[in-house]
Amino acid sequence: MKKMNFLLAATIAASLMTVACKKKTETQTVYVDNTPPAPAPSLYTRLGGIGPITAVVDKFIGNCATNSFIGPRFSATAADSYRLKYFRYNLIDQICAGSGGPCQYKGQTMLAAHTGMNITGPEFDTLVVQLVKAMTFYNVPAQEQGDLASILLPMKTDIVGH
Repeated sequence: MKKMNFLLAATIAASLMTVACKKKTETQTVYVDNTPPAPAPSLYTRLGGIGPITAVVDKFIGNCATNSFIGPRFSATAADSYRLKYFRYNLIDQICAGSGGPCQYKGQTMLAAHTGMNITGPEFDTLVVQLVKAMTFYNVPAQEQGDLASILLPMKTDIVGH
């Protein structure tokens, strides 16, 4: 009986210590009106959706094609309506998908698409300037321009020097 009481007391003591020493890991968020805050809108939504993205892409392609420094890189694509359409749709899809929109980019990886082109850093930088000009033309706010740049600029390492 003494042994049984000791085991029972030890078990209770161990249980109490476990409960008393257990870290509290659950938190409960309480909202004033019991409604959680709405999630922040995606960049896709803040850009205005597919229509404004398409307009910026079209302006961007025109800017690149007419730029004296990088325009020659686009001449073969601009001269072939199929290649131009393919390039345009891939660029729209890439920006749409990257910004959280419903599109799915189906093109090549940036490395595969640019291997053999030997694009230079200054050419890439000029391309970025043309994108900024297109976004500015359509009054895309600075915050959204920066957010889009943070998605696209990391691709530089797969585009330049290959």
